[in-house]
Amino acid sequence: MYQSIKLSLPDKYYTLEVKRRFATTSTSKAFLEDYAKHHVSLSPLQRVLLTVGSAAVSLANPYRGDMIACLGEVTGTNALVHCHRMLKSTAEGQRILEQKPRVNTSTVNLSYLKDLPPGTVGRTYRDFLDNNNVSPDDRIAVQYVDDVELAYVMQRYREVHDIFHAVLLMPTTMLGEVSVKWVEALQTRLPMCVTGAIFGAIRLRSRQRQLYVKHYLPWSVNTGKNAKFLLGVYYEERWEQSLEDFHKEMNIARLV
Repeated sequence: MYQSIKLSLPDKYYTLEVKRRFATTSTSKAFLEDYAKHHVSLSPLQRVLLTVGSAAVSLANPYRGDMIACLGEVTGTNALVHCHRMLKSTAEGQRILEQKPRVNTSTVNLSYLKDLPPGTVGRTYRDFLDNNNVSPDDRIAVQYVDDVELAYVMQRYREVHDIFHAVLLMPTTMLGEVSVKWVEALQTRLPMCVTGAIFGAIRLRSRQRQLYVKHYLPWSVNTGKNAKFLLGVYYEERWEQSLEDFHKEMNIARLV
């Protein structure tokens, strides 16, 4: 296979193509191995029980990330099919599905991101991690999604959630989280995002609720409906892009 490529392309392109295919195979294989290690098959009854239990705990305690993750997996099949279709509709999304990149401290050079100029996508993400004391390693592995391609879509969503916060300039406060959840709900249709967007606002304090209704909610809905599909962005290829250009390309208006 590679021999035929070498015969038809100049050496420099052959080298780049081999490297690209090797990298794609390596990252895809890494995810498949991780998926096989963590995947748990559920019976219909177990799925129902997990749905009810995780929903109840998530509503009672929105900081239980493990239960929110579980709820997303056992209820999100149709939404994941939608997200997979959206990814396949663009060349950038197709590369994501093919290469299956991961976002963690072993795949992303955080020192490199810190050295990028202020106002770039990568530096904005690194500053977000530092300012909010969070790590890309905090996202747990997908367990209960039976289709491996859909499992990757869910894993990708989890691992770029903090990047959404960063590029949307939303902090990890309850107000910021609810705002991002509205964007995610409208774009991904994931039930856990819809639930978080609707019920998360109930926990806002009086002053926050006023800001939410007057500014944050209209901005979030507008962004979710009009921005390009943010899950379909290959962020690892855009670290050096200026945030201003990124917003223009994605049709994102900053909340002022």
